[in-house]
Amino acid sequence: MNTSTYQPSPGSIASTISANAARLSEALNTHMRNSFQPESQKSLRKFHPAEVSELTGISMSNLRTRHQEGDFPEVETDARGRRLYTAEEIDTIRKVMARTGRNGEAYLPGRRDGDGLQVISVVNFKGGSSKTTSAIHLAQRYALRGYRVLALDMDPQASLTTMFGYRPEIEFSETGTIYDALRYEDPVPLSQVIRKTYFHNLDLAPAGLILSEYETETAYALQHRVDPPFTQRLALALDEVEKDYDLVLIDCPPQLGFTTMTALLASTGLLITVVPSMLDVASMAQFLEMAGETVRVLEESTGPTDWKFLKFLIARYEPTDVPQSQMAGFLRSILLDQVLNTPMLKSTAISDAGMTQQTIYELDPTQVIRKTLDRILESVNGVADEFEKVIQEAWGRRTD
Repeated sequence: MNTSTYQPSPGSIASTISANAARLSEALNTHMRNSFQPESQKSLRKFHPAEVSELTGISMSNLRTRHQEGDFPEVETDARGRRLYTAEEIDTIRKVMARTGRNGEAYLPGRRDGDGLQVISVVNFKGGSSKTTSAIHLAQRYALRGYRVLALDMDPQASLTTMFGYRPEIEFSETGTIYDALRYEDPVPLSQVIRKTYFHNLDLAPAGLILSEYETETAYALQHRVDPPFTQRLALALDEVEKDYDLVLIDCPPQLGFTTMTALLASTGLLITVVPSMLDVASMAQFLEMAGETVRVLEESTGPTDWKFLKFLIARYEPTDVPQSQMAGFLRSILLDQVLNTPMLKSTAISDAGMTQQTIYELDPTQVIRKTLDRILESVNGVADEFEKVIQEAWGRRTD
C-alpha cells in the first residue's frame, strides 16, 4: 500500500483520532485566548514590597528608606499607596544595591569571572513526577532572584513550552524548536531558536512534536558515523550562547532515549524528581540502573562525564500521607544527603494555576486563599533556595 497517498476512511479509528485532535486544539485555542485577554500573549504581574524584600534580601525598612532618598527608581503604586514592582524594576534595585550596599556581591548571585555555565537536567523515567512543574518553578524563581536563565524544553510533548503561553502543535509544528539546533541536516545556531519570554531574565528554547524525529535520526546517524555525535550536539549548541546565561534548566522527556541522553551529557548537574510511592521509586530505580549502565558505556568513548552534583527531589509530597512519609524516610536512609531536605508539596494552588498555564509566581495573591498560597510558596521557595546552595557550591562559593 502506498502510505503517502493513503487517506483514512470516514468513521475509521484514524479519522476519529484526527477529528478529536482538531476539536481539542480549537477548544484549547479558545481557552487560552479567554485566559489571556485582553493581551494576546502572557504577561507577568507586579510584585508587592514584601515579595521584593524576600527575593532580594533588602529589608522592608531599607526598601522604604532607599526610595525616600531617591536611590531607587519610582514605581507604580496601588489605590492604597503601596508600591508595585515589575521584575525589571526589581532587577534594577538589585543592581543599585550591588553598587552601593554592604556586601554588594550578594545581590548579584549569578556567574562571576571563572564560573562555568551550570546546565541542569530535571529528569525522571516516569511521567507525572513533577518534572515540568519543578523545572518551570525553579527557572522562574532563579530569574526573579537575579540569575540569567535559559529554560530548555527537550520533551516532544512540550509541556514546558505550553506553560510559557505557546501552542506548540500550532506555532512550532515544523520549525522554531530546539530540534532545529540539534538536527543532523543543516542545524541552525541555538540563538535563532531561543525566544525572550514575558519573564525578565528568563528565555526559552521551545520544543514541539517534531523533536521526536531526533530519536530516529540519531539511530541513523550512529550507523553512518555522522559528526558531531549525539553525545556532543547539545553541548556544542550551548557553547554559542554560553556567555548569555548563568543557568540552563532542561525539562527532559520521561524516557531514557537519545534525547534524554543528549541532555544528560551536556549537563553539569542532575535533579531527579521522585514521587514517594512504591511504584514511582521502583520506576526510578530502573531509570538509575539503565542510566548508569548507558553512561558507563558512553564514557568509554567520550571520556568521564563532568557532573558536579546529583540531587533527588521528593515531589507531590503530602505530609499527612503515612505511606508517603515512610517512603520518603526510606529514600533518605538509602540516598542520604543526595535527597534535598525540602520536598515539593502537592498543592491545589499549583494544579489550579496550571489550568491557565500559570505558576504560583504568576498568580495574583488576591485570587488565592492566602493560607494555601503561603504553604506552597514556602515549599517551592524552600526547594529552590536549598538547590541554589548546591549551584553556588558548584561555583566554589561558601553557602553557610
